[in-house]
Amino acid sequence: MKSKIRQIQQRLLFSLLAILTPILAFCQEPAVKGIDQQIDEAFKPISDAIVQTVFYSISIGGVGLPIVLIVLVLGALFFTIYFGFPNIKHFGLAIKTVRGDYYNPGGATETIIPDDNVRDDILDDNPDTIRDESMEGEVTPFQALTAALSATVGLGNIASVAVALSLGGPGATFWMILAGFLGMSTKFAECTLGVKYREIDADGTVHGGPMYYLRKGLADKGLGTLGKVFAVFFAIMCIGGSFGGGNMFQANQAAIQFLNVIYGDPALIPTSAKTVFGVIVAALVGVVIIGGIKRIGQVTEKVVPFMAALYVGAALIVLIMNISLIPTAFGLIFTGAFAPTAIAGGFIGVLIQGFQRAAFSNEAGVGSAAIAHSAVRTSHPASEGMVALLEPFIDTVIICTMTALVLIITNIEGQFMVYGEKADGVMATSAAFSTSLPGAEYILTIAVVLFAFSTMLSWSYYGLQAWKFLFGKGKMTDLIYKLLFCLFVVIGSAASLGSVIDFSDAMIFAMVFPNVIGLLILAPVVKEEVAKYISFTKTYKKPE
Repeated sequence: MKSKIRQIQQRLLFSLLAILTPILAFCQEPAVKGIDQQIDEAFKPISDAIVQTVFYSISIGGVGLPIVLIVLVLGALFFTIYFGFPNIKHFGLAIKTVRGDYYNPGGATETIIPDDNVRDDILDDNPDTIRDESMEGEVTPFQALTAALSATVGLGNIASVAVALSLGGPGATFWMILAGFLGMSTKFAECTLGVKYREIDADGTVHGGPMYYLRKGLADKGLGTLGKVFAVFFAIMCIGGSFGGGNMFQANQAAIQFLNVIYGDPALIPTSAKTVFGVIVAALVGVVIIGGIKRIGQVTEKVVPFMAALYVGAALIVLIMNISLIPTAFGLIFTGAFAPTAIAGGFIGVLIQGFQRAAFSNEAGVGSAAIAHSAVRTSHPASEGMVALLEPFIDTVIICTMTALVLIITNIEGQFMVYGEKADGVMATSAAFSTSLPGAEYILTIAVVLFAFSTMLSWSYYGLQAWKFLFGKGKMTDLIYKLLFCLFVVIGSAASLGSVIDFSDAMIFAMVFPNVIGLLILAPVVKEEVAKYISFTKTYKKPE
């Protein structure tokens, strides 16, 4: 029976590959424009319907407020209060955890749990998740953090902030920071559950994420059917999002930014140049993702700190050069947050822009980061929740805020951006940096390419985990997904598939609904795990 199911799965996968292979025709210069536009136009009605459903809005004060944003913000607010403000209370513990103060894989400590000698404090676990509490895993806490950060610290930090400010004015920055602060609690909850309910194969390969804690966790609560439906829905959306927003969009924007520096005008860039760029990036991505999460973790622990230091360093230089204007910038932020101008959309408009861009940047509540954090080597699920709460802080509270300050300070007199009118995100940020730092467009180009590359690495892992959840675990299953992912890198670089990418973005945020509902139901489980971990840290003595 199992062999027949495997044969059906393989035939389905090969059929999918055969269907998608002709898309390589995009790479042929004469046909690119016609083919991709025809597909885009044909897909547009479907895309529009899905996008309108996922981002359905209600009007508040004359401004549309997406339901998905309400779910994200209210969920984050609930978790912040329910867990006693972990974003403040556990911040110091999070730093110590990611630093490795309570981490000793392979050491003979009480954290090692033999399969035949289960400690009393985990007897309440499901039988098939007891091994998850062992010191098994694939990456260190720092590698898991950088792998997840590589997916969230990306083009959103460069482009989305500029869009938020152009539409909402400087005041949007305040609400963006607040949203990032609340999002820390959501990441804390979902990544704790990611480790709690993960599965580990005999060879040590880890499988985890919302697919698993929705299925297993809700089954524990007597909601098995709902959990299975939520898990499958989440996995399907995750695969679609990995090919689009986590891949094609990243490749497309990186290609345009990189080649724009060479050609001087996006309109002058030939499709052949985009294709060559895409092939090179696809090859680099392929080399990394073939090695799995271990290789991804090894690469991201080097790339993420470098790219963050490069971008933040450039921002600091601009801020230091304009240090006298920083108080003015903060004045505009606070004034605009509570007494916004009409052109910025009023108070509701500013608040929505800030919350929306922050949520879209750090992905708190989407559930994607829990997939990367599930692969960590730890004996306590809550330890990874501690590590994860640092992500929105780094992504939104630090990096997005620095971008916003640079934009506000360099646009005091409206040199390159008019508040109330949507700006081209990357171009606006590039102009902001270039006003004070000649040659900044080259630094920004390097940052964009690195941000896009690292985002593709992490989303390839997210999509692969969801793919294996649906189609089964096996070498052939892995290989087909990875080949498809690399193929979409080339397609994304060369083609203009706006509707397809909009659709995939909608799929990413459709993941919010089952994930946040599941988190709310499983919140007591998180609280229990946190109590166990805190108790452990108080008695732990690191081996010499």
